[in-house]
Amino acid sequence: MTAKQLVKISNIIGITSIILLVYWVFTFITIEVFGLKVFRENMTETFYLSILGILALMTGSLIINIMFNLTRIAANKEEDESNKKSSKKTYSILLSIFPIIALILFTGDYLTSRKKEKMLIKSAKSLLEKNEINSLKLVNYEFNEKFINQTATILEIYSETDKNFPDVSVLVKDSINKSPVYLGFNRSNYENINDSISPNKKEYLHKTNQEERDYLDKIFNDRSTELRYRNHDGEYELFYPYKKGKKTIVLYFSEHQRYGKMGS
Repeated sequence: MTAKQLVKISNIIGITSIILLVYWVFTFITIEVFGLKVFRENMTETFYLSILGILALMTGSLIINIMFNLTRIAANKEEDESNKKSSKKTYSILLSIFPIIALILFTGDYLTSRKKEKMLIKSAKSLLEKNEINSLKLVNYEFNEKFINQTATILEIYSETDKNFPDVSVLVKDSINKSPVYLGFNRSNYENINDSISPNKKEYLHKTNQEERDYLDKIFNDRSTELRYRNHDGEYELFYPYKKGKKTIVLYFSEHQRYGKMGS
């Protein structure tokens, strides 16, 4: 293989590596800035390795060029003009790839969100429909140790049965000092129970923002059955109302997905 061929090959490798590096960096900057969830678990580690591989290729091609010192200059003006036209076309093609990458990333994030929504709704239906006795226990709310323990036990059984079962709390409407509040009970509530001390409602307050309170007011006060799903930066939430007669509870599912983020 001649020196000219080596330089040509090394230039192709170097330019290709730079282009790939730019696209990779653009991809992950977009993911970080907009909190997109596209890649599967461990894909971030794969990204780091691919960056090292690209840098290795760039370094190798640079060394070959330096060793042979064969940077070429176009032979005549006609070739220069031809190269300029070809370069403009190439630049246009390369630039057009950026919006395509962005479209793929946002589409992937949207599909991930829809898939997660279906999974959470399926989990809610499974929890309520497969065992009507447990569903009745959940909806018959009274603030006492019995209800707290029953709820924790039911949710613990479901979480142990399905390894993909997300975190879930049972939300109810109550009052403290005549002020309406929303309480949340989950499978970790055993830790809050002390045999010698009666449970305190303040320990079970479910923190909400104004938008969530407005939604819960519609469910408990206006008898709405509307589902509420939200996702933001890898946080997926589903409010799933369940009514039996005049009694109402809301199953609150939450899951955090770190895939596709730096350091995940």
